[in-house]
Amino acid sequence: MSTTDNMTNTPRVLVLGAGSWGTALAIQLARADNDVLLWGRDAAHCQTMMQDRTNERYLPGSVFPDNLKVTKDLEQALAVSDYILISVPSHAFRDVLLQIKQMLGDRLSSVKLCWATKGFELSTGSLPHQLVQQLLPECHDYAVVSGPTFALEVGMGLPTAITVAGSNELWSSELANLLRTKIFIAYTSQDIVGVEIGGAVKNALAIGAGLSDGLGFGANARIALINRGLRELSRLGVAMGASPETFVGLAGMGDLVLTCTDNQSRNRRMGLALAAGSSIEEAAQEIGQVVEGIGAARAVYEQAQRLNVRMPIIEQIYRIVVDGVNPQDAVEALLNKELSAGAEHG
Repeated sequence: MSTTDNMTNTPRVLVLGAGSWGTALAIQLARADNDVLLWGRDAAHCQTMMQDRTNERYLPGSVFPDNLKVTKDLEQALAVSDYILISVPSHAFRDVLLQIKQMLGDRLSSVKLCWATKGFELSTGSLPHQLVQQLLPECHDYAVVSGPTFALEVGMGLPTAITVAGSNELWSSELANLLRTKIFIAYTSQDIVGVEIGGAVKNALAIGAGLSDGLGFGANARIALINRGLRELSRLGVAMGASPETFVGLAGMGDLVLTCTDNQSRNRRMGLALAAGSSIEEAAQEIGQVVEGIGAARAVYEQAQRLNVRMPIIEQIYRIVVDGVNPQDAVEALLNKELSAGAEHG
């Protein structure tokens, strides 16, 4: 089937990445009366989705609307699309940008680009918008779409609120309107740095929340970890130029609490598995999808070291997932550090 079959003059959005979140966003964009193309790297998976009209591998039970098509031809899909939304793991974000750059060429200056990718690039410490600025300098309309959301609930059509932060107010509002329906609310922000940092750090902290619960430390410890984790997130964000207000909103506290407290979170489940004695590899195989918090723990810790930002919770999560420290020992080290830290505002 051609990527242009059944397309109309309504906005045409290409979603790159057929995992759970990319698929959920493609379904939501279609519900909002856009013509949507969904592309994934795995051609066989795309073929299965074309036939089944659902993504049973990553988002079971969510049927594709008629105005959502699946394509295996990235170049043709780019040629017919007005908007591009990237939803791939952070380690693949650079490669996707380079593919777009090669295929679009002179059209880059008119591209309207957004992404739902969360996290620092591990090798450089760059946030997604910094990679866009570096690799696609011709692109002036770019934005991030961030939580708090679980893909399964978006796919089911349950009420949801998200944040859109863009390079300019006009594009942020336009993107929010593309996504909005009666039960899907898209708020806008101009703090792209803060929104991206919130999305990056919360995945690592959610591993910590899973570890705490898995070790049987209870609700008191969980909320203390979330609260102190929010302070760490905010310290790093402010050091990188973000607005402190962002971190008490949906993209900060909202996304952090959601990811730390519900077992739909892959990162929280990773922490629970590590506390039960599983290896990272065993837990990842059981979860069956990329657990962004593993790479995020390293990337956030290294960024904090570069900027001399105190992040003791992140430091201990890093020691567990990178250095292989026993979770119980890491928690004891964290408690000792916090006891000596002094005042509550520290």
